Amino acid sequence: MNSRKGFSSLSVQLTATVSVALVLLLLGMVATLALAAHQITTEIKEHMGFDVVLSEQSTLDDINRFKQLFSQAPYVASFRYFSPEEANATWQSEMGENLTELLDVNPFLPEFEINVKAVYADADSLEHIMQPLAALEGVEQVNGHSDVVDRVNRNLNTLMIVLALALAVLLPISFVLINNTVRLTIFSRRFTIHTMKLVGASRAYIRRPFLLSNMLQGAIAGIVASGVLTGIYFYVWSLDLSLRSVAGPATLVWVCCGMLLTGPLLSLAAAAWATQRYLRLSYDELF
Repeated sequence: MNSRKGFSSLSVQLTATVSVALVLLLLGMVATLALAAHQITTEIKEHMGFDVVLSEQSTLDDINRFKQLFSQAPYVASFRYFSPEEANATWQSEMGENLTELLDVNPFLPEFEINVKAVYADADSLEHIMQPLAALEGVEQVNGHSDVVDRVNRNLNTLMIVLALALAVLLPISFVLINNTVRLTIFSRRFTIHTMKLVGASRAYIRRPFLLSNMLQGAIAGIVASGVLTGIYFYVWSLDLSLRSVAGPATLVWVCCGMLLTGPLLSLAAAAWATQRYLRLSYDELF
């Protein structure tokens, strides 16, 4: 009889641990996608910017002056200088025409391609940056891409809002699922709680083993979920090595740490809630 009870209790605890692990795994996968999307968003924004075209009379000193300016500017994520010869060679490789030979003169001017940091990648910020640059001596023109920037930002913001809403919906659902799972484990021991009340045990004393037990189950569930997510992560990573740049090991570490903390904390909160309910019930209400 005792062995049957022990097996039943173990089965309930195992079911609860697996259920919590599945919920944590779902949360972890969505969180990983959200962090990867944030990284992709940052990278896309840092490939936005503008072009600074210098005048034909620009000297090497002028070019070096602008290189120093852009290397120290707080808004610059990266920049690249194109000499007229490099610009002509790029045109020739892409279009198959050598404009210098066709026109007897190189039509290209010295040019800087500026990529701004993600926080500056919006039309207003770019306009605020480009206006003073256009007024500098030696600058022929500054070419921005405000329409493209606005369109990309709208699409990226929509993506981030969708992921944020998904997390916002999943968190309360996850708590409800974990709460129901923990309540089932405590429901199976409700008569033990009543017996402890009858012998005069304090509420804190009665709660303690349930809280510790469910915290342990939550920790085990977090470890299991982290292990499964790690396996999925490296499997997907092996299929496409380019994913390393948008979801590196640091992303996995942060998500796994979050699951290892979330599992015990949610299980603890659910256990405290459930035990409090059964502590208030009379013997007849336990059936």
